[in-house]
Amino acid sequence: MKVSKAQAAEHREGIVDAAARLYREKGLGGVGVAEITRDAGLTHGGLYRHFASKDALAREACLRAFDWTITPLEGLDTAGADDDPASRLRALVHAYLSENHRDDPGEGCPAAALATDAARAGPEMSEVFAQGVERNIQRFMEVVQGEEPSKRAQTIVTLSSMVGALLLARATAAGNPALSEEILATLREQLAPLGGE
Repeated sequence: MKVSKAQAAEHREGIVDAAARLYREKGLGGVGVAEITRDAGLTHGGLYRHFASKDALAREACLRAFDWTITPLEGLDTAGADDDPASRLRALVHAYLSENHRDDPGEGCPAAALATDAARAGPEMSEVFAQGVERNIQRFMEVVQGEEPSKRAQTIVTLSSMVGALLLARATAAGNPALSEEILATLREQLAPLGGE
């Protein structure tokens, strides 16, 4: 059956969206083409009409995953924080380092979900991943710090600490839930105490 250009474009978008979510949930090596296409509601063979290879899909899905943004996060409570960078920072840090975000990698931060895989996947994936990380740095600076170039180093420290804490919290959640929660709580308090600074 012939598919219209609009339907083909919709199928392609569905594949990329499914791959972006599944790769964050299971890692680049943890999901196959059949699972991705099934999740997108298509047949296995349909993938190769849209992508030259699984690697090409992985790169595009990684880039799509970075459409997720640390700013703003779903349900972020920034009421009254619009003019206060410390309040915006607290809201972002506390939402990012939450049990909900820890437990839902498929809908969360691609940096925390895909960093190790991207490092091992070769220079093309590393380039795509770097583009996504740079976008997150820029977004975070604009929302929390303003556009002062001097704040870039602090932004990198904060984001790196958040991503690292989320990685450790996810890695320990099943084996030692109390430690996982302690990691999240400790970093929330260190990076953005509720009582302010």
